[in-house]
Amino acid sequence: MGIFQRMVPFLLCACALWAQGLTGAASKPFSTPTDLAAGQRLYQTQCASCHGARGEGGRGAALARPRLLRAPNDQAMFNVIAYGIADSEMPGHWFTDHELWQLVAFVRTLGQAAPQKAVGDSANGKNLYAGKGGCTRCHTIDGRGGAIGPDLTEIGARRSPAYLRESLANPEAAVPDGFLEVQLVTRNGRRITGVRLNEDTFSIQIRDLSGEFRSFFKSELKELNRMPGKSPMPSYAGVFTSSELDDIVAYLDSLRGAQ
Repeated sequence: MGIFQRMVPFLLCACALWAQGLTGAASKPFSTPTDLAAGQRLYQTQCASCHGARGEGGRGAALARPRLLRAPNDQAMFNVIAYGIADSEMPGHWFTDHELWQLVAFVRTLGQAAPQKAVGDSANGKNLYAGKGGCTRCHTIDGRGGAIGPDLTEIGARRSPAYLRESLANPEAAVPDGFLEVQLVTRNGRRITGVRLNEDTFSIQIRDLSGEFRSFFKSELKELNRMPGKSPMPSYAGVFTSSELDDIVAYLDSLRGAQ
């Protein structure tokens, strides 16, 4: 038997151990009272600013739910916390495995609380979304709609009713990462406002407010103004009545993607 053949079992064992390390050796939360207290401290210092002190949500997903879309089980939650979610605002974290499982155990306790409930009429909210609000021009649901703003297919699984209402009334309160508004002036005087899609040293790609994709070499531009904290989305506080805001929030809260 050659040396490579003799090494195969050892290589397979090493790979298995490495894979186990990627997914967390414990495979279940540490949930003693001491572990839960440690998980709570981690959560309050590292997570609450985005997810809310009680998991009610905010810039991050609402966690006070019995089932989480991206973390339906403990191992999935471990992986989300450890490695983040690609193309989202959720980063990975350099916690030890033990700390990760403590955090998983504490986050699970948040799901035991009663989630916030939207109080409006979801059916009327759907009509307002497509009609009076004109939201389909900028937002996509299940692959239909515009692409200027964030995809809303799963928005109800990721944001609380309170956050959704605030976003409608005051869109600049929390502009999502990845939706930086930019204002360009070309050398021939054209002024274009849009959302940055990509940028490197020499070029920038945007989607303008009509939904059209545009790409420019920076040498073509006289001005390139990045507008952090600004949003092309208008406030709907003067468009919808308070009751209508309740209805459209109820509709958005109902959007949970594929369950």
